[in-house]
Amino acid sequence: MLPCTFNLICELKEYVEGNMTLDFTGRVAIVTGAGNGLGRSYALELASRGAKVLVNDLGGDIFGSGDDAAAAQIVVDEIKAAGGEAIANLGSVSDYENGLEMVRQCMEAWGRVDIVITNAGILRDKAMHNITEQDWDIIMDVHMKGTYAVLHHVWPVFRQQGYGRVVLTSSSSGIWGNFGQANYGAAKSANLGLMNVLKQEGLKYNVTVNSLMPGAGTRLTATVMDEERLEQMKPEFVTPAVVYMCSEENKDSGMMIEAGAGNFNRAVVVKGPGIDHGTDSLPSAEWVEENWGQITSLEGATPMWNGRQTVDEFNASDAPLNG
Repeated sequence: MLPCTFNLICELKEYVEGNMTLDFTGRVAIVTGAGNGLGRSYALELASRGAKVLVNDLGGDIFGSGDDAAAAQIVVDEIKAAGGEAIANLGSVSDYENGLEMVRQCMEAWGRVDIVITNAGILRDKAMHNITEQDWDIIMDVHMKGTYAVLHHVWPVFRQQGYGRVVLTSSSSGIWGNFGQANYGAAKSANLGLMNVLKQEGLKYNVTVNSLMPGAGTRLTATVMDEERLEQMKPEFVTPAVVYMCSEENKDSGMMIEAGAGNFNRAVVVKGPGIDHGTDSLPSAEWVEENWGQITSLEGATPMWNGRQTVDEFNASDAPLNG
């Protein structure tokens, strides 16, 4: 590692230790895709705050090809050089058994897992008519199965501990859509569906599950940004939101947070009030046409906790977590 990099990490560690209130001492984090970009930034920041970090990265290119052990190991070495603790995992997140291996490594080394950030991702951007079956399957494997593989194996640990913090990585493509990203957007939207179930399953175990929609200049976006924009979109502008969502202090679950270039906001799926036809007779398609404006109106719309209960109703029930 270059001396200047080491000095920068040490200076950052000294600054953070003198100014931080969110302390991760004793906590153990798994960060997937942590060899570069956003994942690397998350891993370094958590380590600087006392967390022990498993750095996962296959070391492939942005399209999911190849592998390189150096990516993960360099980040591990950076953390250790700054006085932290870290281990590398060089497997693919889409490998079901490697999901178990990541958890096993943490349990063997440190006896617990507190945080999982499912950051690993690749791109195969093409318009729908050009997406091959391979393009579709590999995106689903990395972004969706890769999330399932680690969470499935860590979930029993969270339940036994009575504690866990999960940050899933979604995308604006998964909420709002983006031309040429049907496979990517579908996978990222699936992560939001997973969050909305796991926020409920984790409720009584003090496990929060939130989603991040990052906007950052990384290997995946560098080809479409100029140097000035890349500087404004550094991963470090996103990392604070992730660190807070991973902290013990955060009690919110089911949040969709967009972060990038210094901007932070919550996105939410809402349910409009609609119109009740009743069940005395069957509605016709013409009735739907006539009432389409009221059916699609969002005036008075409310966010939902689950399919039957609004967030306001959930909060009024004195449940320990918000959403």
